[in-house]
Amino acid sequence: MENLDFKLPSDEPEQLLVKSQDTSDPNYGCEPENRSIESLLQYGVINLDKPSGPTSHEVVSWVRKILGISNSGHGGTLDPKVTGVLPCALGKATRVLSALLNAGKEYVGVMYLHSPENRKRINKIFKLFTGKIYQRPPIKSSVVRKLRIREIYYSEVTDVVNNHVLFRVGCEAGTYVRKYCFDLGEALCSGAHMLELRRTRVGDFKESDNLITLQNLKDAFTIYRTEGNNYYLRKLIFPMEKMVSHLPKIYVRDTAVDALCHGAGLASAGICYIDARIKPNMLIAFMTLKKELIGFGTTLKDAFQIYKAKSGILVKSNKVFMDRGIYPRWNEKKTN
Repeated sequence: MENLDFKLPSDEPEQLLVKSQDTSDPNYGCEPENRSIESLLQYGVINLDKPSGPTSHEVVSWVRKILGISNSGHGGTLDPKVTGVLPCALGKATRVLSALLNAGKEYVGVMYLHSPENRKRINKIFKLFTGKIYQRPPIKSSVVRKLRIREIYYSEVTDVVNNHVLFRVGCEAGTYVRKYCFDLGEALCSGAHMLELRRTRVGDFKESDNLITLQNLKDAFTIYRTEGNNYYLRKLIFPMEKMVSHLPKIYVRDTAVDALCHGAGLASAGICYIDARIKPNMLIAFMTLKKELIGFGTTLKDAFQIYKAKSGILVKSNKVFMDRGIYPRWNEKKTN
C-alpha cells in the first residue's frame, strides 16, 4: 500500500461537475483503448525502463528504429548512468509530452556521505530540504546556471549503512537530484555526492505499471510483424491520453469537437463535464465523451463560473492533437 504522504501533483483526483449530459455517437471517434495498432504507433506512449549507459536521446532513437516510425520523444531527460522510467511518445503523440512537465517525478537513489553522520541528523536535514528549495543547475547541464526555485513534494531516508544513504524523493520537473545530494551534504557539513539513481515515477507512469525494456519492445514488435499477432505489442503501448491523466479536463459534446479541431475556443453550449479544480488561466485538456484527447486549452474562468455560464467563450484553444473531420461539424450532424 502506498503511503498517503508520498503524493505527486498527478495523484490529485479528478472532481467532475456535471454542466449538461449527452451521449456520444458510436459512429464517430473511438475509445482510446480500442484503437488499432497502426493508430497506437502514431498516437501512443510506452513506459520504458531506460538502461544505464546510453543517453535518453539514444534510447528514443532505438525505439524509432525498432518500431519503424519517423518520430518519437521522451518525457524528461535522464543522465546516461541513471536508469528507470522514461515515457516515450510515438509519432504525433510527441506533441503531448509537454503535459508531463507539471506531473511530478519520483527517484530512488544512493547518496554517499564524505564522513559518517547520525541518522537522526540526516532525517532532519532531509525534512529541511522538503517544500520549495533554491537550486542552481550543476556545471554539466544543458540549461543556464541561474538560481531557481524547485519544489520537493516529499523525501524519505529509507536506510543508512555506514556512509551510504538510501533515499526516495518526489520532486518537480527540472530538479537536479545530483545537485540535491550535494546541497544536502553541504547542509550536513560533511559533504556528499550521489552514487546511484533510478527514476521510479513520472506522473502516472510508474515502475510498477507495465514498465518494459527495449528487448521486450523488440520481441513484441517482431511477433506482430512476422505472425500478425498484436496481443503482446498492444499490452506495451498505452494511448496518448495516459500523458494527460493528471491534467484538469473539460469533456465536450460531439458537436463541439470539430470546432475545437479547427482552433476555435470552447463555448458554454459545448460543455458537458468540468473538473472542479479548474482556476482561471489554467492549462486544461479538452476531452470527448469517449475520453479521447482533443487538445489543450487555457481557461478564462474558474470551474464554478464555467458551470454557471449560459453563453460565451470560456476556454481558449492552445494546441490541437485530434485530426479534423473525425467528428462531424454541428451543421452537418443537424442536416443528417
